[in-house]
Amino acid sequence: MLHSACVTLATKITLFRFFLAPVFAILTVYYGETVQTDFPDERYRWWAVGVFILASLTDALDGYIARRYNQRTKFGAFMDPFADKTLLLTGIVFLTFIPWGEGWHIPVWFTALMIIRDIIIIGGICILHYFNSHVPIRPHWTGKVCTVTQMILLGWIMLKFIPFDPIYPTIIATIFTIWSGVEYFREGLRQIQPDYEV
Repeated sequence: MLHSACVTLATKITLFRFFLAPVFAILTVYYGETVQTDFPDERYRWWAVGVFILASLTDALDGYIARRYNQRTKFGAFMDPFADKTLLLTGIVFLTFIPWGEGWHIPVWFTALMIIRDIIIIGGICILHYFNSHVPIRPHWTGKVCTVTQMILLGWIMLKFIPFDPIYPTIIATIFTIWSGVEYFREGLRQIQPDYEV
């Protein structure tokens, strides 16, 4: 059942997460500038990490509040995944073009792959809307694992704790980024052609 109010507490928390994304971006830029001087100011890095962790924690909090106190709204249902994707995409794009030290960055090809995948998925949803005004969104487990692997990749670079090249978590994230994209494409074909089999 949807809540009658548009901006509930759960939605406010979602909006808070959305506006934390540019804060993270600004801190990342400041840290990147200090890295280029060969005297990195680690305070900026830890502030950026803290903001990202706080934003990530609000994802679980707003979901809990929405379910526990029946604060689900159409606006909140739209903003929640939008805020999640904004935060994740901001992290990946800024850690691609603003290295956090020698070797501590995300490859450009991975970021391009992620953006292309999301564009294809959004385009597919638009096509499904054209054929059918109601588009049932069925999250696939590979999509969830894809998000987790991308978050691990971000954490690997932001924390800089593990003395191994970030290419390893990048490869794992790449596998699930492609896999999940294929699964969503196949699901789209099933909705357009119910008799479609793979």
